[in-house]
This record gives sequence, structure tokens and C-alpha cells, in this order.
Amino acid sequence: QVQLVESGGGLGQPGGSLRLSCAASGKIYGGNAMGWYRQTSGTQRELVAEVTDGGSTNYRDSVKGRFTISRDNAKNTVYLQMNSLKPEDTAVYYCSYKIRRWSISPNYWGQGTQVTVSS
Repeated sequence: QVQLVESGGGLGQPGGSLRLSCAASGKIYGGNAMGWYRQTSGTQRELVAEVTDGGSTNYRDSVKGRFTISRDNAKNTVYLQMNSLKPEDTAVYYCSYKIRRWSISPNYWGQGTQVTVSS
């Protein structure tokens, strides 16, 4: 089992910044990937960004150049720095963990944290 605890989020202004953090604990093995998904009411959860324990990253096109994902393997923690926020970034953000980085879907999820972008 892997537990994911998220922090950060809240209210941000258009053009502003927010930072999300997610700490993983439990049975952590090499070859994994951690990331962030987001979901709005009535839509499917979508990948925002993902990073493997080797440092390879993947972003959805709409956040490239604005969001940066990073991780501290020693702390089993992943971060999402969100800059140049837009109202369409408003969603519940979920931390994710894949036991194997090549898996199609995450094996574990965080509880979700609300991000609202509004003036």
C-alpha cells in the first residue's frame, strides 16, 4: 500500500502562482512515477504532469511552459509549481502514484485538493 498526502492549492489569481506538494509513504519501490491529475465537475480526470523516479517528465499541452513538476526522491515527495494561472486551471487536483512508470493508469490517488483561479 502507498499513501499520498497532498498540501497546497487554494485560491490563486489569474497570472499568479500556486504550488502543490504530495508526500508518499508506504511500500515505495524503484521504477515508479508520481504525478498530478485534475478533474472538474462532469469531466474525466486528466493528466496534468508526471515525473518518474529517474526524472523523466510528461506534461499535457495546455500547461507546458507554465507548470513545472519536480520530485525529491529522498523524501518521496512530488511538487507541482503552477505559474501564469488561468481560470481554466480551476479543478480538483489529485496526486497520483504508479508502481511501474509504464503503467497506463495510477495505482494510488491522493484525496484531492481544490485549486481555484479567480480574480
